[in-house]
Amino acid sequence: MPFPPPPRTLPGPRRRSLLASAAGAALLVGCSTDGDDTENTAGSPSAAERARARAATDSETLLRHYDAVLAAHPALAERLDPLRAEVVRHATAFGGSDSTPSPTATAAPSASASTAPATASDALAGLAAAERALADRRAKALLDVPGELARLLASVAAAGAGHAYLLTEDAK
Repeated sequence: MPFPPPPRTLPGPRRRSLLASAAGAALLVGCSTDGDDTENTAGSPSAAERARARAATDSETLLRHYDAVLAAHPALAERLDPLRAEVVRHATAFGGSDSTPSPTATAAPSASASTAPATASDALAGLAAAERALADRRAKALLDVPGELARLLASVAAAGAGHAYLLTEDAK
């Protein structure tokens, strides 16, 4: 006795499964957020705003560290001025102040110059450690912030790691 031919079905998904998938996808898209990470409730800043403010403050703190080293060791100006200029741009990108003059452009050394290490090599090592620590903190913060801010943090963290390398390059 011969077996009956198999039912005629085409390979691939059926129409019902495609419609169900499309409806499910539309439902998920309708339930997701609109991507605006600056929304806040009851006047409190969003997580993204707090992360951006902290990043700006961190960059400004690092900038003061550069200024202290440059005031204590003016001979390092040629080497540190380009890195310091990058830190100013980072602070500005995060919403910080962009009006900080270079210590080499000011006549009087800052009061924080006394906090810089006595030797230039120790000062460079301290700056490298500060850059590395800040880059690590920013890399960890990437996981907690939305898209555009995460990309900015990643870029600035990579630049900070590059600065740390450049600051320790001669020590090897």
